[in-house]
Amino acid sequence: MKSIRGVIPARIFDASLNHKGVNVVTFRKHRWWLLVVLVAAALSYPVEAQNQEQPRWLLGKAYHIPSEFTNQESGYFSIIEGKNSRMYIGTAKYGVNAYLVEFNPLKGVMQMVCDVHQVIKSILRGFGAQAKIHTRNNVGQLTGKIYFGSKQGYTEKGEKLTDYPGGYVLAYDPKTGKTENFGLPQKHFGIISVTPDEERGLCYISTCDDGRPIEKSHFMVLDLKTKKYRDFGDTGHSYAFIVLDNQGRAYHPLRRGLVARYDPKSENLEKLEVTVDGQAPPKAITKDGAILNWDWSHDRKTLWCVEMSTNQVYSFDMTATGDKIPGKSHGEILAKAKSTDCRAMCTDNKGKVWMAVTEHGLPGGAQCYLVSYTPGAKAPRNHGKVGLADPKDVQWTDAKGKPFPWHHAVRKEKDGTHTPWVPLGIAASADGHVNVLTLSPLLLIRFSPDQLK
Repeated sequence: MKSIRGVIPARIFDASLNHKGVNVVTFRKHRWWLLVVLVAAALSYPVEAQNQEQPRWLLGKAYHIPSEFTNQESGYFSIIEGKNSRMYIGTAKYGVNAYLVEFNPLKGVMQMVCDVHQVIKSILRGFGAQAKIHTRNNVGQLTGKIYFGSKQGYTEKGEKLTDYPGGYVLAYDPKTGKTENFGLPQKHFGIISVTPDEERGLCYISTCDDGRPIEKSHFMVLDLKTKKYRDFGDTGHSYAFIVLDNQGRAYHPLRRGLVARYDPKSENLEKLEVTVDGQAPPKAITKDGAILNWDWSHDRKTLWCVEMSTNQVYSFDMTATGDKIPGKSHGEILAKAKSTDCRAMCTDNKGKVWMAVTEHGLPGGAQCYLVSYTPGAKAPRNHGKVGLADPKDVQWTDAKGKPFPWHHAVRKEKDGTHTPWVPLGIAASADGHVNVLTLSPLLLIRFSPDQLK
């Protein structure tokens, strides 16, 4: 994974220490001019305003994911709301294990619902451990099961990539409290994407070997009944998100900016070219190592895309015929920002796109914003700078008053506001809440519909 502009090393985007406690974070001071902010107010677009001139503080209710389920206060973009209105969050405990945590927003309670090693019956530690749940969690539309996968951590001295047996595809059923194990799709490869299509009895998988500079990543389909996998081959694209269209076709990014589309009805795999605004796509989204955050619209006709560091929102028409998938650009996520990082993007049940994005190079330090885009609007809307409404509810020190070592990604501003600046995941709730997952400490921050009007 790419680094957060020199602040967090490229080999980890979620934490600062390895599982043996070695500090690997280096902070760099940037001396850039204060960014000039775009004046808001396009009154002809009442649904969505442009980026505001002076972003306000947007203070969310913070809930701490229990520390026993991490060893570096870290997680990834593994967050989704279940059909029961509860949030499901994957955690990382490097060299040890990975866990799925359930959050009940009505009670404000977190509980672990899946211990990966217990399910797969493993006692391996170090690089052999199932160290992460890194997948974008997805919900089975028929059963309400939470589909996810496990992934490798990072090698230490004397360890090699083949020490990792491989990741597992899993599905937790909130109704029964049990987790189904769909096995290990590919030896020595972790799981980075799991997207179920229960109506057709299928589930789509993307594996990852964590190789550099070009990662091997296989696009696969699982028969949920027989638990057998079909491998479509290496895509050469890291950190893939798999989406489905309204015809049940599955999309997976390919190296060099192409898109693989599998049609389960014909069992054909196509390779599609991409266009943006009628032209060849920008190199920013076709280059090797581009991290493409994908999600589909509620009607599954549009693929929404944000590349991690490109500061642009794109959409692609999944209903188009032919051998191309046409796209459009919808403007800068943060107006006039020179350096951004967006690892958190989702769509809600009304079609709006939500993003938690970090701007770097500011005099006071990196700043996280919550941004939305309503289809048809002139530009994305900046809802404000993310802050914590109740920092006292987060445990910042141990029993002796010593600060925890894993809280480096929350900064206290001069006005007393605590602001987390490394968002990792985002999920929209059916009732209008937006939930952002941030790093170190690992927090779930909720914003109410009233705040987001």
